[in-house]
Amino acid sequence: MALFTVSTVIDGDTFEVSGGWKWKGQNGSRVRPTGYDAPELHEYGGQAANEKLARLILGQQVELRAAHRVDRGRLVSDVYYNGKYLADYFPEYQ
Repeated sequence: MALFTVSTVIDGDTFEVSGGWKWKGQNGSRVRPTGYDAPELHEYGGQAANEKLARLILGQQVELRAAHRVDRGRLVSDVYYNGKYLADYFPEYQ
């Protein structure tokens, strides 16, 4: 797809991008990366996952490659940061 700047980290596996995305007639700003599933904020480890993702990509550019579907307003997409699959930064949640 394209490069996007991460404007907000929602939790360990959801973030928002500036300017938003458009895919198959839908649009939004939230993205759910493929390849890993971090704990929710209220679960054990959720805050740590959130902080790790924020330190990594907040304010940075990510590349959204193959999009798969929209789930609860989030584009489920293969996400790359610095040329590396984002899920590879989170082996503990794969």
